[in-house]
Amino acid sequence: MDKIAQAMERAGFPASDGYDLPTSTKTFPDGAHYRVELSGIETPKVLLAAIDEARKQAVPFHRSISVVRGACMLTREQLKEFALIAHDNQVEVIMTPGPRPAWYTGRQIATPEGAISGMRMRGMDTVRHYLMEVERCIDIGFRGFLVWDEGVLSLLNTMKQNGDLPQDIVFKVSIFAGHANATGVKLVESLGAGSCNPVADLTLPQLASIRKVVSLPLDIHIQLWASMGGYNRIYETPEIARVASPCYFKMEPGPGLVMYMPWGTSEDGLAELARDKVRSVKNIIELIGEVQPGLKVSKHGVKDLRVPLPG
Repeated sequence: MDKIAQAMERAGFPASDGYDLPTSTKTFPDGAHYRVELSGIETPKVLLAAIDEARKQAVPFHRSISVVRGACMLTREQLKEFALIAHDNQVEVIMTPGPRPAWYTGRQIATPEGAISGMRMRGMDTVRHYLMEVERCIDIGFRGFLVWDEGVLSLLNTMKQNGDLPQDIVFKVSIFAGHANATGVKLVESLGAGSCNPVADLTLPQLASIRKVVSLPLDIHIQLWASMGGYNRIYETPEIARVASPCYFKMEPGPGLVMYMPWGTSEDGLAELARDKVRSVKNIIELIGEVQPGLKVSKHGVKDLRVPLPG
């Protein structure tokens, strides 16, 4: 065991999880330790509801994980409205290109055992369709995109290097990529990820071992929908922020991803759910202020966010 541990450390990785829970020395560019993101912001109306509630609660709203059903479900006019609202209110948008693998033409992913294979894109036609949707959204002004396939992430960043994509766009690696340890998160960082959402049920020592070897922000579910476990980690947030900084706290309660599909929860229902998420953000900020007053949350509209630039 000692020989294996030494080999792991020579390779640049910790030989165990971080049970000593060291305080992270890394922060966002503004010196803050944590930010907040809301997922399932599916339409302009839902975005407006989240922004309105953030103002009422006097809390920042940094990043919107948007159109989880797939951006191809919105018209160009809807996407332009979405980009303009986010721009005017200084909210970063991570757009989800579509269609998503769970309801594309290949159906292995939709079976209980097939899902274990991972949410990868089937064939290069599918990759091209994804890139077409990225290009469409870039033309409208979006600057951030969700990625769930490491190969596609590598391609996207090669295209940036070749000048085929703008240099200022960023990529968030989805929870559906399934990364759960330092080696996987280090890999996607090396492939150009701007942030990574590891699996949602990692312990504090496991998060600490990841933070030891990467600098990119970790996107950590504090509320998770029921179909993937359903839990609430609000009382862990002071320690998560201390150990895993810089991190985005991700709020995503509800029954499951089906609520984001066109046949799922109504637009009014999603708008009210967005308001609930914002109220949870207020609870988190107040709790961290009481328990870890030295930890900072970024101000709303901080400069390094990839806010849409509508033409």
